[in-house]
Amino acid sequence: MSADLGSSDRAQLAVRVTPPWLLGRSVRMVERSIMVYRRIPIVFLSALIEPILYLFALGVGLGALVGDVAGPDGGLVSYGAFVAPALMAASAMNGAVYESTFNLFSKLHFQKLYDGILATPLTPRDIAVGEMTWALLRGSIYSAAFLGIAAIAGLATSWWALLAVPAATLIGFAFAGISMTATTFMKSWQDFDLVQLLLMPLFLFSATFFPLEVYPDAIQVVVVLSPLYHGVELIRGLMLGALSWTLLVNAAVLFALGWVGITIATRRIGALLVR
Repeated sequence: MSADLGSSDRAQLAVRVTPPWLLGRSVRMVERSIMVYRRIPIVFLSALIEPILYLFALGVGLGALVGDVAGPDGGLVSYGAFVAPALMAASAMNGAVYESTFNLFSKLHFQKLYDGILATPLTPRDIAVGEMTWALLRGSIYSAAFLGIAAIAGLATSWWALLAVPAATLIGFAFAGISMTATTFMKSWQDFDLVQLLLMPLFLFSATFFPLEVYPDAIQVVVVLSPLYHGVELIRGLMLGALSWTLLVNAAVLFALGWVGITIATRRIGALLVR
């Protein structure tokens, strides 16, 4: 059969069957997702609308009433500039969670997609890494678009804001790892009510709309334990140019959560599929 192939066909075949150096065979999972969303671009783009609506409703509308608030370094910033990084962080969280819960659960239990994939050379680890990589890639595109709109609106006041996109990807990594692990324990669609129950307080009480100092001392302890809080602080510091060593702590917490999550999720997916 190989004798019937031309040199270009053999080269294409070699590319298809040779695992890429960086992601290995898991890149095929990313390729599949791209092919799926290429047919339904409106679904892909719709997730960008919500944070932009929040940005203009709160940052511009409510911001005109609130005025200036204390920024990360203690200086005064406009409310729009204060809340924009938080909305970007929350968007990264939501994108990673939805991609790693609803979609993963459907593929795992209803579409039986992964059962078929295991008939190929791909392994449970390839599936987990590929799905997480797609979630991060999708979130990075949304984050970059959001940052561009915030910059045009004058809400990104530092060139360090360019690092907000990889920071948002790090937030996605943390929440995708946690969400994938949680999804492997879910038994029915009713379990997803718990997802919404957890996301709402994270969104409202992670120093998203108000500085941490306005909360009572007991609540401040709870807020600091929120993964989204660390994401908000990281992106806010970068977009406002308020750099400090604590941003490294925020980044380390997010990376640790993502690493633990993807490690456990890989083992759980393997246990569910390989029986």
